[in-house]
Amino acid sequence: MRKLIVLSTLLFSFLTGTAQDTVSDHVFKTVYDIPTTGVRDQHRSGTCWAFATTSFIETELLRMGHGKIDLSEMYFVRDAYIDKAVSYVQMHGASNFSPGGQAHDVMHTIREKGMVTEEAYSGLEYGLDKHNHSELNSLLKAQVSVISKNKSGKINPTWLNVVKATLDEYLGEVPEKFSFDGKEVTPKEFVETTKFNPDDYVEITSYTHHPYYEAFRLEVPDNWTYDDYYNVPVDELMEIINYSFSEGYSVCWDGDVSEKGFSHTKGVATVPKKKEEDREGTEMSKWEDVSKKNSKSEKKAEKQVPEEKKISQEDRQAAFTTHQATDDHLMHLTGVVEDQNGTKFYLTKNSWDDDSNDFGGYLYMSEQYLRLNTIAIMVHKDAIPKNIRKKLDF
Repeated sequence: MRKLIVLSTLLFSFLTGTAQDTVSDHVFKTVYDIPTTGVRDQHRSGTCWAFATTSFIETELLRMGHGKIDLSEMYFVRDAYIDKAVSYVQMHGASNFSPGGQAHDVMHTIREKGMVTEEAYSGLEYGLDKHNHSELNSLLKAQVSVISKNKSGKINPTWLNVVKATLDEYLGEVPEKFSFDGKEVTPKEFVETTKFNPDDYVEITSYTHHPYYEAFRLEVPDNWTYDDYYNVPVDELMEIINYSFSEGYSVCWDGDVSEKGFSHTKGVATVPKKKEEDREGTEMSKWEDVSKKNSKSEKKAEKQVPEEKKISQEDRQAAFTTHQATDDHLMHLTGVVEDQNGTKFYLTKNSWDDDSNDFGGYLYMSEQYLRLNTIAIMVHKDAIPKNIRKKLDF
């Protein structure tokens, strides 16, 4: 199986399947490690949802025997922006229009329009090698805001062409056909070739303000399509995640990364009992200073692993209700490890480039961190234990 990806000079050393992190004092042993594709970089764009879900789909294609296929994230981003613009204008500006989104946004595009490879549509124009959507986001928001106010009394019926032209200018025009395995295919034919079925995947959450085992519209701003999520107790949410890995499936994760126990730089996210002094690793701080490199701390004597707070369903609900836990960021869970105390951690593939930390762009999130800060997950239906599927009635 793929070993945890780290450079030889990093703080992890891989010997007989065990890795030691000399910063966090955890010694990890691999339990499950799902083969996946390389870490990508969303850079200065609010498109983590597209990167995480695309990585999840690429990993599914690997599981299905297709080999490594590099899919285009920006194909999904461009399509979502068009649909967001239509919704925003039709709702007279009373809907969310932002770069953010959810895992199902990618599935909607695949279902309706297909998907393309990164080679066919990179979304990088004018010689750029990294995504920077600051200007694009401002222009698009200005366009839809002016149109939705409708001061002339009647909207120009061709207004959407202006939005599409802006997207074409900044991201490039979408090809009608592209080459894959020596054949010219359309985006929809490409999906048919891979036999990938977006209807095989479901989103699941865990909150007490709605009945368990029913679907409800998750109340987060980036759920701009008002999709429903299945609701289960948090113990069963974790059971689904663990069962997925035992069956060879990975997990697309949506959650909060603004907590003080989250450190992308250190490669660990926990819920410590003791108060943490430093706060780093949020997506916003990443954009504010993408070039900043934290100085490496000197190696210290090995310490005891800090004890974590045990998270209950009530803790989780309170965090959501008070906006402590919000849908900051989507990432891709690709494996499970255990530390020297037998505590589970989840190998997490981020989209901040493979040189964004000393661990190849990956980090470890603890079981308690997931219990508290997971907003939702997306998994294959077959990655759900049968007893839980029966309760969900699908």
